[in-house]
Amino acid sequence: MKHSIKYYFFLIVCAVALTAGFASCNKYLDVVPDDGIATEDMVFDMRASAIKWLYSCYSYMTQEGNYDGDPALLGGDELWTNEWIQPYDWTPYLFYIALGRQSASNPINYDWASFYQGIRYCNTLIKRAPEVPDLKRQELEQWIAEAKVLKAYYHFCLIRKWGPIPIIRESLPISAGVDEVKVWREPIDDCFDYVFELLDEAIPYLPERNRTRDEWGRINRPIAAALKAKVAVTAASPLFNGNKDQQTLVDSRGVRLFPDKTDEQIKARWEYAVKACEEAITICHDASHTLYYYQGNLRVDDVIMKELDIRDAICDDWNDEQIWVNTKTYGSCGHNQFITTPNLDPVNYPDLYIRGDYVNVPLKIADQFYTKHGIPVANDKERADINPLDLREVTSEYKWNMKEGATTVEFNFDREPRFYADLGFKYGLWFGPTQNNVTPSQIYAPNCGGSTGFHVKKIIPHEFRVTSRNGYSTKSYEWCMFRLADLYLLYAEAINEAEGPDGEHSGDLYRYLDAVRERAGIPDVKTAWDTYSNAPGYYKTQIGMRDIIHRERLIELAFEGHRFWDLRRWKTAPAEYAKGIYGWAQKSGGLQNYYRMVEVYKQPTFTQKDYFWPIATSDIDQNMHLVQNLGW
Repeated sequence: MKHSIKYYFFLIVCAVALTAGFASCNKYLDVVPDDGIATEDMVFDMRASAIKWLYSCYSYMTQEGNYDGDPALLGGDELWTNEWIQPYDWTPYLFYIALGRQSASNPINYDWASFYQGIRYCNTLIKRAPEVPDLKRQELEQWIAEAKVLKAYYHFCLIRKWGPIPIIRESLPISAGVDEVKVWREPIDDCFDYVFELLDEAIPYLPERNRTRDEWGRINRPIAAALKAKVAVTAASPLFNGNKDQQTLVDSRGVRLFPDKTDEQIKARWEYAVKACEEAITICHDASHTLYYYQGNLRVDDVIMKELDIRDAICDDWNDEQIWVNTKTYGSCGHNQFITTPNLDPVNYPDLYIRGDYVNVPLKIADQFYTKHGIPVANDKERADINPLDLREVTSEYKWNMKEGATTVEFNFDREPRFYADLGFKYGLWFGPTQNNVTPSQIYAPNCGGSTGFHVKKIIPHEFRVTSRNGYSTKSYEWCMFRLADLYLLYAEAINEAEGPDGEHSGDLYRYLDAVRERAGIPDVKTAWDTYSNAPGYYKTQIGMRDIIHRERLIELAFEGHRFWDLRRWKTAPAEYAKGIYGWAQKSGGLQNYYRMVEVYKQPTFTQKDYFWPIATSDIDQNMHLVQNLGW
């Protein structure tokens, strides 16, 4: 498998080297430069060189799962770090977004031009691939379909960050006049509709599954269908669908980029999303995609087995739940694991103790996980008289989740399996780092510290091992951009928004929502709320079900880069950011002092302008037709 990934990137590197001369000196979005024309003719003379151009289209993929390239990891409120990390000397640049330092003069994570360059490469392949003489028809159609999906994805990435954007249907020739290349941003629905158009054109010509290992990572039908579902739900969400807060965003022609909508028009977007999700699930099921359950050879307690179901859905790469895996982030996962691992025993592992303590989880994120009954702590009847800060000794009943005989707070008791699978905390058992033993007393229980007292366990494979006083070994894996659980929850969300929890598709709503919960080891929605909660029947209203689905996404997809975008599209970011960044005080003088809640950082207020990236001032200066996003 690893050879196929390296081979894949070798082709991309070759493609980038081959096409280095194609990069335009100006910053216009869609001009094919003079020095590229002759080289293009040579590239499309034969299949062997043309396929390198196809791989160059992939080289503009985003960097999900990379702390240095994915703003959704450190740019929000789900993970917290420090501005400057020593002695490792790692500067978490994207963390500056969370600190409120975004600017129009020098935007952070500004890949506006990069996406448009990727679109231009896709346009060139779509246009020139039919000229390749030794390319069979079926392969030609697949290449063009792949390029169309990538083109759709790059447009979607632009829309998600900047809202209404210029749409590049075809690249302009170098002879285009000055006025032709100065493009306008187009109304938000036109932007989304163009993405749907590209995906609909591509899906019939894509394979159901990649046929060989050398094709892993290339776009197939489930990827394209799942992308369409995600785009459809995004387009239907409040940030983009009838957003009155953006009504003053008007271009120089007087065109409103977020036009008014009727309730029927808003609902129509959700109905389209229901259909897109339903079709994507069918395509994914036909291609044998299923929810992951651990299939390895380890013989462990059922509690640890459930933890492996949850953790390995991410860390066991290329499993059947994973729909779209980003091979571009393969090399970054080891780096992520290194800076996410909790501090180890300072006596036996002095260097790792100092260095392995960079990325922490705010208390509010730990608190969002359910109780063992599958409902929020505040709604669990059994927790009504329990103070989460009271101290309690860990008995043998909990020995597979926490260190037996240790004393910790009620906050950590009787939580759902994802709480223990996703989080590392003081005296919480962590299957993995120092040994292979599978008895509770031998499983590593980290003395977690950091700025909050919580670490991310979920994205670190159980194969991670400390090998010496200052060394470790781990399994690198490709980052999963889209998995089946995400698609199931998008479908449930779309159904609820389109018709409520008791409409035509209510059977599917509960079926897929409960499938995710079953794998997580918690009761189905109706049983959980009717049996254990102080609000039975909460799921029966659209508002109640919306709250349930939103929280299920925040828990199930935690630390995978979804919260950052979900809070924005739901328009709930201001309320969530206002909760602040808190953690345990971790002070000496007894456990009561350790478990005192303190504010780690007063995160800047999330305002309306923060929903979208600014367009760089320099780009606006070069193109008078581009209008800046509101507030920048």
